[in-house]
Amino acid sequence: MQKMKSILMLVLWLTSGAIVAQVGEQRVDAKETGSLDAEREKHAVQVLAKLTEKLIVSAADAMPADKYGFAPTDGEFKGVRTFGQMVKHLSATNYILAASALGEEPPADAGDELGPEAARTKSEILNYVKGSFGYLDKAIEAIGQKNAPVKSSPISPLKSAEATRLALVVESLVHAFDHYGQMVEYLRMNGVVPPASRP
Repeated sequence: MQKMKSILMLVLWLTSGAIVAQVGEQRVDAKETGSLDAEREKHAVQVLAKLTEKLIVSAADAMPADKYGFAPTDGEFKGVRTFGQMVKHLSATNYILAASALGEEPPADAGDELGPEAARTKSEILNYVKGSFGYLDKAIEAIGQKNAPVKSSPISPLKSAEATRLALVVESLVHAFDHYGQMVEYLRMNGVVPPASRP
């Protein structure tokens, strides 16, 4: 829970228009300087993305292969995605939003946030999620580049004029953490302690 609070604080810090950074003894207000250092922004998002990838991939790897088809069915859970479908959805969203951040078309197999039908086994889905974070890394690397276009995404609440590389990447990370919480629930329902919660 503490990691989640730290991550949310960092996301808020990254997206705030009134960011104040401590530089030696001098305070620098982003509103006064007019812009932030793209390299610092990029580095902060890279740290967040690596943490997110580590938590998601380790949780996906912790679920036994025979439980990738698991979905709770009682009460409010009726009709939810299976564990494997959820990991593919999270990954497809990474691909779609990263493609928008890069001004590219998303991979055809991302589908309508469903991911490739062909990825069915645990190892195939793990490869897909790892690939999605690799593609997201490419979008992060492009933060600060002025010559590459950014496209709006139909799955993003950001309007065309609001879509920036940083915003689309942060959206992808926030979305991933939403599903990470669900992954943790599914793991615990199957008697698996999430790797991040292990001593």
